[in-house]
Amino acid sequence: MRSILLSLLVTVSGLAARLADSAEPAPIRVVVWDERQPEQKQAYDAFLGNEIAAQLSGRPGIEVRSVALDDAEQGLSPEILDWAEVIVWWSHRRNQDVPVEKARQIVERVRAGRTMYIGLHSAHWARPFTELMDERAREGVRRQFAAVPAEKLVITEVPGMRKVPARDARFTPATDVERKPDGTVAITLHLPGCIFPAFRNDGKPSTVKVLDPKHPLAAGVPEVFTLPQTEMYDEPYHVPEPDAVVAEETWEAGERFRSVMAWRVGAGKVVYIRPGHETFPVWKNDHMLRLLENAIRWQRAP
Repeated sequence: MRSILLSLLVTVSGLAARLADSAEPAPIRVVVWDERQPEQKQAYDAFLGNEIAAQLSGRPGIEVRSVALDDAEQGLSPEILDWAEVIVWWSHRRNQDVPVEKARQIVERVRAGRTMYIGLHSAHWARPFTELMDERAREGVRRQFAAVPAEKLVITEVPGMRKVPARDARFTPATDVERKPDGTVAITLHLPGCIFPAFRNDGKPSTVKVLDPKHPLAAGVPEVFTLPQTEMYDEPYHVPEPDAVVAEETWEAGERFRSVMAWRVGAGKVVYIRPGHETFPVWKNDHMLRLLENAIRWQRAP
């Protein structure tokens, strides 16, 4: 009898393990955050963020909530932030309306690996993105000077510029280093401006070229494709060196931009996807939507 019971126990345990292995994973929880500019109605009937959310909600394994700046708590309530595995962010003119405290709550969730942040186009100056790029710059300095004892390392920060720089302006982030006779290393860290020297919103087409086809963000995306209408941004883009440049854009006039970039910040992931403009239907393009879907699914990758 005992052997029969043991045999049944092993059988039931094995069946339970197989059922657990075959169970569908819970969907990735995505919050699409949108400033909801009135101009978006020129290209998106129900606002840009709602368009992206509708496109994503039809894809398997993704659950989406669409929120906006004018929602309660700027759409960033503790319940929303705790729910989100991925935040997709569109903003433009009202970046300063997002409280710094809310941005820092997002940064802490990213650094802990709880949340992934994806900034789109004009969100280059979104408060969560600039705070994340500042944090990445700090991590870079700490790694560079890891051999210096903590009590001998003095770091002073200069805030990133929030205006369009001259093309020959000093690139940021940047460091000035002074080594003192007592062994102290004094560093002035010029934080990244998260800006670029030129832009055009005349809707001229761009060519997008995948530079890193083996990166998860590039899965299923053509090596080269054209966006019929988009705004132009031109390098140099003042951000920390990315861990991956997945794609770049070029324009007939000669401009270029690293248009899909990824960083690790702490234990989390940050992605910036440049193509867009609120009055052009870039986020109805199948290739752009595939890039975004890939970025979202990357959250659960190693």
